[in-house]
Amino acid sequence: MTDTRSPLWPQVDAFLQYLRVERQLSAKTRESYLRQLATLIAMASEMGLTEWRQLEVSQVRALATRSKRQGLQPASLALRLSALRSFLDWLVSIGQLGANPARGVPAPRHGRHLPKNMDVDEVDHLLDIDTHDPLALRDRAMLEVMYGAGLRLAELVGLNCADVDLSGGEVRVVGKGNKERKLPIGATAVAWLRRWLALRDQYTPQNDAVFIAQRGGRISARNVQKRFAEWGVKQGVNSHIHPHKLRHSFATHMLESSGNLRAVQELLGHANLSTTQIYTHLDFQHLASVYDAAHPRAKRGKI
Repeated sequence: MTDTRSPLWPQVDAFLQYLRVERQLSAKTRESYLRQLATLIAMASEMGLTEWRQLEVSQVRALATRSKRQGLQPASLALRLSALRSFLDWLVSIGQLGANPARGVPAPRHGRHLPKNMDVDEVDHLLDIDTHDPLALRDRAMLEVMYGAGLRLAELVGLNCADVDLSGGEVRVVGKGNKERKLPIGATAVAWLRRWLALRDQYTPQNDAVFIAQRGGRISARNVQKRFAEWGVKQGVNSHIHPHKLRHSFATHMLESSGNLRAVQELLGHANLSTTQIYTHLDFQHLASVYDAAHPRAKRGKI
């Protein structure tokens, strides 16, 4: 629970407003900042701090040590320190701090989580859906567009008919930070979109959403997740199917085929290349597995 009576709170509240208005970050992201900073306020207050300008490097280290002792895992501790650094950077930018004491405290090292993806044959098997039912056809179109353009779930759900250029084979999406980008979706996805849009009006659409639910409203993110998981089971795919797995598979397959990291970054809408570079690890894993299977002297460790 946030202690809004603390003298440390007003600047945090102003920072959260900055994230909402200026940075246009999502409500989920702002809630994450709020959770982390509210915890830090409580801990800093117990240390006797009444102003953020009193915070020193040694005290930031103490906050990190205390968080670790409370059982916070490395990834969560890194998130907490990142929230504090961002907040203090903002205080520096508006002239309320001369320097950011959290900059001198490194985040703990932790193993990098590699996203899971499907191989091309698995994707083909998943997408080989019997579309006798109009909603199955809709789902096939959603899967094809998700995989064909590497969309985020929110981008797929937010897609409007006005955003689709079937003749040009493109869609316009609004991603994180309210950034707009145009993406090719491929001939297969275009063909399935055409088939779905020809049936869409029978559900009496209530808005311009491309993908609508049975009652005519825009389909929800939760419904998309549920339908994708159900299709994974129906199609006999060995792993759990969720929207991000389609996006990860798109990124991995594009990188394996092209080797163009910058292009994949643009297609995914990543602000930083480092976010996209995680797929180079997946690409290496793929190459390493091919090497191990094919090279006659690949029996590493057996000398």
